[in-house]
Amino acid sequence: MGRYIVKRILGAIPILIGVSLILFILLNIVPGDPVALMMKEHISSDVVARVRAQMHLDDPGYVRYFRFLWNALHGDFGMSYKLNRPVASLLLNAFPNTLMLALAAAIFSWIVGIPAGIISVVKKYSFIDYFFMGFALFGVSMPVFWSGLIMQYIFSLKLGWLPAAGFYSPICIIMPAIVLGWSSAGVIARLTRSSLLEVMGNDYIRTARAKGLTEAAVLVHHALKNSFLPVVTIMAIQVASLLSGAVITESIFGVPGIGRIAVNAIQDRDMPLLQGAVLFATFLVIIGNLAADILYSYIDPRIKYD
Repeated sequence: MGRYIVKRILGAIPILIGVSLILFILLNIVPGDPVALMMKEHISSDVVARVRAQMHLDDPGYVRYFRFLWNALHGDFGMSYKLNRPVASLLLNAFPNTLMLALAAAIFSWIVGIPAGIISVVKKYSFIDYFFMGFALFGVSMPVFWSGLIMQYIFSLKLGWLPAAGFYSPICIIMPAIVLGWSSAGVIARLTRSSLLEVMGNDYIRTARAKGLTEAAVLVHHALKNSFLPVVTIMAIQVASLLSGAVITESIFGVPGIGRIAVNAIQDRDMPLLQGAVLFATFLVIIGNLAADILYSYIDPRIKYD
């Protein structure tokens, strides 16, 4: 297992380098001067040129890229153009808020999605099954920005139960966590149902039933564990995706996390901050995939990576 983890970590290095290169190229072909945006229009062109020279923005593209890559390997992602603060400290300060939101959304999706999928199998082809799967499909299909605005209108504006935005108390996390986790809950519910139905048709399930075990015992002791491999995969990937992809939710609800930082960096054309945020998100996705693979061997002892 140790050798496998080391190989996966080493294999992630080219991915991170490739993402950083593509992002650097895209940011440099987008029209607009970040220095001019940062210093506003009333600043003279001479001042803009002098600041560009001080920030080494006049250097050739390959020189700037390899300088960024070398510094990034040492934990230095540069200084934010807009905020004039180290990118690494900005990301580390925002990460706990994103982590709290992502974990709350993930827990909500697991609590809702897994039981919904199991109940749908137990009551398959019944009204309950169709209701849960329809609700899951509705959650997957609903855009995050739309469900967020609807929830703000109902629970904040009309009912006044929850704050519309902000991140100043634990109650503020309820609505964005539900909005962010609803789509994930739908995916988990549908995957749990399909995987469990497939396992329930295997020979060892029929053998367990022939031994006289109750349907609940067959489900809990034989079917669930063997059907959870694809569910664990999507759960681990979703946690990483929630950590890295809560951009719209954080913007709608005013959560000071990494997603909101990325949106502000795009608007301000703050290249160092945006590069750091995207690379950090890529790293989280890689870690999520690795965690899912490691969990495989504990769920199913037949899987051996060495």
